[in-house]
Amino acid sequence: LENPDQYITKFGRILRKTSLDELPQLWNILKGDMSFVGPRPLISSEIRAHRLRLEYGVYRFRPGLTGWAQVNGYRGNTSIRKRIDYDLYYIENWSVGLDVKIILLTFFKGFINKNAY
Repeated sequence: LENPDQYITKFGRILRKTSLDELPQLWNILKGDMSFVGPRPLISSEIRAHRLRLEYGVYRFRPGLTGWAQVNGYRGNTSIRKRIDYDLYYIENWSVGLDVKIILLTFFKGFINKNAY
């Protein structure tokens, strides 16, 4: 199989590393398909986690542009189980205050992350 990274430009790597490639998701938030904060949607390579997310009720919440797992370093090529654990913590402890904390953490430490795809 080919290495998919060979097709990523330097500019694309910068967009990904700084999470600027997420800006188009704002449209999905405006349409109501996503929230600003919530469990991140799965990508095709993470489908094996789908069953666990169903089992634990993660899908009761709309997916978010940012989330508790992401601001704690679990994004990209990290443990799916840990991301689900953080998603469950978010669901069980949801509050406006937690959302505000996640938004602030996203701005202060979440945009640039070594685990970003």
